[in-house]
Amino acid sequence: MQLPVVDAQSPASPKPGSSATPPGSARGQYAVVSLGCPKNLVDTEQMLGRLDQDGYRMVSDVESADFVVVNTCGFIDSAREESLGAIDEMLELKRQGKIRGVVVTGCLAERQQGKLLAARPEIDAMVGVFGRNDIVSVVDRFQSGITEQQQVFRPAPIRPLSDAVRTAVTPRHFAYLKISEGCDRLCTFCAIPKMRGKHYSKPIEQVVDEAKRLGESGVREIVVVAQDTTYYGKDLYGQPRLSDLLLQLDQIETVDWIRLMYFYPMYIDDKLIDTLAGAQRIVPYIDMPLQHASDTMLKRMSRKTTRSSQEEILGRLRERIDSLVMRTTMITGFPGETDDDFQQLLEFTQQQRFEHLGVFTYSVEDDTPAAKLPDRVPPEIAQERMGELMAVQQEIAFDWAESRVGTVDDVIIDAPLPEQDGVWIGRTRAEAPDIDGVVYVSGVDPDEPLTVGSIVPCEIVTANGYDLVAAPLSDS
Repeated sequence: MQLPVVDAQSPASPKPGSSATPPGSARGQYAVVSLGCPKNLVDTEQMLGRLDQDGYRMVSDVESADFVVVNTCGFIDSAREESLGAIDEMLELKRQGKIRGVVVTGCLAERQQGKLLAARPEIDAMVGVFGRNDIVSVVDRFQSGITEQQQVFRPAPIRPLSDAVRTAVTPRHFAYLKISEGCDRLCTFCAIPKMRGKHYSKPIEQVVDEAKRLGESGVREIVVVAQDTTYYGKDLYGQPRLSDLLLQLDQIETVDWIRLMYFYPMYIDDKLIDTLAGAQRIVPYIDMPLQHASDTMLKRMSRKTTRSSQEEILGRLRERIDSLVMRTTMITGFPGETDDDFQQLLEFTQQQRFEHLGVFTYSVEDDTPAAKLPDRVPPEIAQERMGELMAVQQEIAFDWAESRVGTVDDVIIDAPLPEQDGVWIGRTRAEAPDIDGVVYVSGVDPDEPLTVGSIVPCEIVTANGYDLVAAPLSDS
């Protein structure tokens, strides 16, 4: 298994590849394996920031570390298996004497708590989602020679924890900005409220301050994340205030692009649409996980929406926001899904022509209401439906990619393509980092290379499946 062992590329660090603490004065060296969603990644960065401030030094080579922090995901079966595999791999290194300790944090730690520790007693410490601020004291005790296992699980705080102290593990030019924590939705398939608690928003002033810090540190693209973005502010202000927040974020001149993820299809009113349509820096890209299009399935999932309401929202957004790019996710094989339900989902997908769409097969979560629903769909049927839906989406996505050939668009440069001089990997406003296709920028003079984080006007010259190939304009 290839683990996502990350290396710091933090604005707080003097240079890429260096650390905030010189090697000779470090209290200890650590590596980190960060798994799961961008919201979990923000938690990783916050814990690393605290460790770095306390004098620990992050290294990219696991076997040169004193201890490893594994920040886990516990969302669905595949995510849990990946997290357990990462933990087991680190524990094996501990048995071999290559590292001294393993600290497990995040959603799987929160969800399984004592069960996980009982199954893997060699874990040195478990830190739950809301215990992340205790990471330094946990590591200090371990490093000082105290050998008993530690468990830190705290109740959800009244207000979200600050993310101002961070060591970035993303490239310097983009960062995730978490605006709220937890979720008040009770979707029957989802265990997130059990792991991350009820929805609670950061105050507008706090979010804006964190965004300004990111911009001042060199971040050019901010990706706004939450469990339920459109619900932002309801708990603090008595009504959703996402529009007000975005109006302020849009005024931050040090940031070029602001991208919006995890829109729930509720609380999208004319004010919010007008804000998105008139923004200078908010890119015309919305990630809105819809999960299904059959009214029967939406009701069983407790999504509080219908197919017609989803169609109405999508129509309003597309009509009023120029060149809008939509991403969504769907679930196949939910309990009770009939052939007719699935056909409705296929028809909806063909009708809406989402630029980006991902599909999950239903994963049974023992501590959710859906686990008790009758009429489970056989896994092989769920998998077959996923393949059929993705085949429909692939044709839509490939057609859209072909339609972009010959157009001109700005491309943010993410990295050079390894071992290919003059070719760089980037994205337009239409591609979110890590989950969408990429743009290969070719024809660059090796003697005048592009700069990571620069935004370069390019002409799209060809499409290659989900990806594009572009050439920089001569005057760029």
